Amino acid sequence: MTDAATMSEPTEPDARAQALVASYARAGYRRVSPALIQPAEPFLDLSGEEIRQRMFLTTDRRGQELCLRPDFTIAVSRDYLMSSHAGRAEGFCYLGPVFRQGDDGPGEFLQAGIESFGRADTAAADAEMLSLGLEATAEFGVTAPEIRMGDVGLFTALIESLDLAPAWKRRLVKDFNRAGRLERDLDVLNVNTGTTHPEYEGVLAAMARSDPKAAHALVTDLLSIAGINAVGGRSVGEIADRFLEQAALGAQASLPYDIATLIERFLWIVGDPDKVAAELRTLASDANLKLDAALDLFESRTGFLAARGVEVSRIRFSTRFFIGLDYYTGFEFRLHDPQGRIEPPLVAGGRYDKLLSRLGSAQPIPAVGLGIWIERLAACGSAS
Repeated sequence: MTDAATMSEPTEPDARAQALVASYARAGYRRVSPALIQPAEPFLDLSGEEIRQRMFLTTDRRGQELCLRPDFTIAVSRDYLMSSHAGRAEGFCYLGPVFRQGDDGPGEFLQAGIESFGRADTAAADAEMLSLGLEATAEFGVTAPEIRMGDVGLFTALIESLDLAPAWKRRLVKDFNRAGRLERDLDVLNVNTGTTHPEYEGVLAAMARSDPKAAHALVTDLLSIAGINAVGGRSVGEIADRFLEQAALGAQASLPYDIATLIERFLWIVGDPDKVAAELRTLASDANLKLDAALDLFESRTGFLAARGVEVSRIRFSTRFFIGLDYYTGFEFRLHDPQGRIEPPLVAGGRYDKLLSRLGSAQPIPAVGLGIWIERLAACGSAS
């Protein structure tokens, strides 16, 4: 199999890439080109581990940490928020290099893509992204890519419906997009946390059941009385937050068998979207879970995909599918070489409704987008 790291050095975008982005511009997505050098903090805080570990980092004369642009989504989002159009429905397209350290090859790759902000028609916008991704593969001669899809929103809705401590709900959702961590979380819940000491388990349990503001004030006061101002770069307030989270996690040291079984049942559902929707409706009914809103959105998206001519039966949906970017909140997809010659995705995208708020927006702004790996597509198309 061909890996991205073993491909030839990137060159100027060929005519197909230029034509592809020009078609996006004609469709109403304004072409932009974010700066190559970006502040590192947003990418370190909000990207997945795969990007964080491969960033090219440096510092300026003032000591500010900078990076070569490793991803377009955060860069385009920041520029949008700093513009006069912030908060309005706007769409952008781009074509240019991103920089990520490879294992043994080039660290510069050509990427095209789209970011769409502020659209309220969530299901239709999701379907449009996947449809545009399929148009991209067709432009390079890959007419029937393998379509893999998931939805973080479904898992979030499931966890919110369960009788779990709030801290564990946050932990499970956070770790869903991180390889192996969700399984470890479930193992911990099924056995014990292993983090509490018998001599003060009662105190931690009482903390977990108390008023959060009062508990935070108490822990902060105790740390101040002890003369602790900071530990490992964390302030007293941050130390208190971390302590109370651990108390909450420790308070629910085991997971009831029926809940563990339910989560495992959810995570093994796979198939085309129609089959998956039926199985999830059955699961929700059997367990008396409130998943209607998430499933209605799921089925509406499937309808819009069919209306756009996407053959829904070709889609392989998995409830445990994830891309690995921390900012994704809903629909996710990847398009792969149908013959398996190139292992990484040719196109990938999804919904990230909370990213703009985490970047400083005072109001929530829905967002969805896709990224296209030009060299992978070109290699795949030329081999067809």
